[in-house]
Amino acid sequence: MDLVFDTQTLPQAQRYAAWRDAICDVYVHVDVKATRPEDYRGFIREAKFGEVVLTDILLSEQRIRRNNRHISQLDKECYYIQLVHRGNISVVQRGETHRSNAARGAIFSAAEQYELYGHGEVRSFYLELPRDEFAQRFPRERIPVSASLNTAQGLGRIATEFCASLAAEGTNLDDGMRAGLGSQLMDMLAFTLLASEGDMPAAEGAVKKARLLSVQQWIEARITDPHLTLERIAGANGMSLRYLHVLFEACDMSVSEWIWNRRVQLAYDMLARGDGRSITAIAFDCGFSSSAHFSTMFRRKYGVSPREVVRLAR
Repeated sequence: MDLVFDTQTLPQAQRYAAWRDAICDVYVHVDVKATRPEDYRGFIREAKFGEVVLTDILLSEQRIRRNNRHISQLDKECYYIQLVHRGNISVVQRGETHRSNAARGAIFSAAEQYELYGHGEVRSFYLELPRDEFAQRFPRERIPVSASLNTAQGLGRIATEFCASLAAEGTNLDDGMRAGLGSQLMDMLAFTLLASEGDMPAAEGAVKKARLLSVQQWIEARITDPHLTLERIAGANGMSLRYLHVLFEACDMSVSEWIWNRRVQLAYDMLARGDGRSITAIAFDCGFSSSAHFSTMFRRKYGVSPREVVRLAR
């Protein structure tokens, strides 16, 4: 993980002021009040997995508060999930208090006022999850904000251990793999939160929907690659070929049909723009290895030939 800040490199008398100025006024936009500022110590390490930010934090005992002034400075909306390794910290939001420790995590919104109260020194993971992408994993996109999750057993414990593995090994992975793991972590956390509310059918449906969206986004980023195979898609997204096919049942088309359909749509847009390239060049740029196959698929979808689309564009 990348080191963002560490008081260990500073003289003891300067640590708390440096922490407050460098981290709390710039990094997270909050107010803090340490119980013993003269003995303060802390660090922040960070790693990014696509849109998910995983932070490993050590905090001396303190109160952390985000108010409307801080919220006005936010450049994105997200949720925080707090997973404590050591110590206890209370999360107060929407008039509710959730006590987090090694057995229980908490979720809260970065875009609403909140207070955190550390009870002694606290070491924890914080996950920053993009609001819109995470919300897609829930029925009617309703996330249980200001809620607790069980991290002592079941999927909550697996998610916590997964975070620890990401923190330890993430730097050895390429950007594509890191983004895929970040998406899988959001799937896991969504399932955990839904299951904690006793809604297992909704949890299973939401996670399945989220996995499909994640795989489609992965394919979309590589849609023009003529060597894109189903085995590669399944392997890169951590699933079997059988489960890959099960996911795409919701699309009323097979994985291969979905890929060809997207490639034809992409080619149509290029042809309609009339950028001067030949039909064959566009076909190859969109992942087709045969112009005849491209023409057949194009006519099957749109009822006209690629040449007719070019003629109309001109």
